[in-house]
Amino acid sequence: MSAPRHPDATEPLRRILRIDGWSTAVFGVVMLAAAQPLSGPLGLPTAWSVPFGVAMLGGAAALGLIAGYPRIPARYVAFVVAGNALSCVALLVLVFADVLPLTGLGVVFMLTGALVVAVYAGLEFVGYRAAGTPRPSARL
Repeated sequence: MSAPRHPDATEPLRRILRIDGWSTAVFGVVMLAAAQPLSGPLGLPTAWSVPFGVAMLGGAAALGLIAGYPRIPARYVAFVVAGNALSCVALLVLVFADVLPLTGLGVVFMLTGALVVAVYAGLEFVGYRAAGTPRPSARL
């Protein structure tokens, strides 16, 4: 791995990974704690909210661990960017494929989630490039 362009070049990437991690954790807790009360207004069944919440807490933990590395491995950043991009697509599919009985508020909720993870993916990619992190090799 090559050295960053300057000593604190990875700090913006580290910061966005931490913000992504904390917001994902908060959202995961909300999805778990308020699964039942939110199911009516959003049309999001509890059977979907709980696994989403658990997955988000796992993702938040992974983001925190990745952000804590002294030198953030490029393949981990690539995984985070891809994960956020896939999450965006999955949320859009859930809305537009009419898989869930979402209310109007539920559709707005899911589309907002898709936008948020797309923004995180973009910011993390920009941070990755700005840090001068080399591309991950074909071997992960």
